[in-house]
Amino acid sequence: MTVSSPTSKRSDVDHIVSAIKGIQADSGTLPSERDLAERLNVKRHQLRKALAILRQSGDLMPAPARRPSTALPRYSEELVRMTNPLEVLELRLMMEPGLARLASLRASALEIARITHAATTPDDAAAGAVDLAFHLAIATGARNHLANEFYKMLRQVGVDARVRIASDAPVCPRRVGERDAEHRLIAEAIAQRDPEAAEAAMRAHLLSVQKRINARSNAGAVAA
Repeated sequence: MTVSSPTSKRSDVDHIVSAIKGIQADSGTLPSERDLAERLNVKRHQLRKALAILRQSGDLMPAPARRPSTALPRYSEELVRMTNPLEVLELRLMMEPGLARLASLRASALEIARITHAATTPDDAAAGAVDLAFHLAIATGARNHLANEFYKMLRQVGVDARVRIASDAPVCPRRVGERDAEHRLIAEAIAQRDPEAAEAAMRAHLLSVQKRINARSNAGAVAA
């Protein structure tokens, strides 16, 4: 009877990891877990170990949550009713500079590539969705799972229509360009592994956002 050694098992998983990286590099996406197991001719439990290694290293996005992303936990519903946009920004100012600092130290090459890609808004993309993707990519790159979950909850609260300041004005291309320039400064600092610059650039960006929210809030108060 032949008994597999721990070393040989690790070697098998390492081989699967390399194969998955190759498929991802060639096609940009991965098939379903079932199709991937059949394609690589491996057991599902071996494939899951390899996928877990890739997610832990930041070379693969985390597995999607079972709960729909639009569903707010009960405590988030309560927060939506009791908070306002300025409180959301104050908490973002407390959290995000630190997340940017951690991302500059911990993010993988793939995570940095995602951050850099999301720093610029394509012509045919929704500006708000790109902005959210950029900040979520940084939170993921910080590699602090608890902080990442808190941050996602905070952004869920912040984008709720009951919290946002209503505006009928169309998205201003000039402002999107300014925001993208601020995002690129943050992304460049993270890519250069410069924690001080990443933290400072994120703080400056959020202070700019806070200034605009204050202006819109004051304008609404005057109109009322």
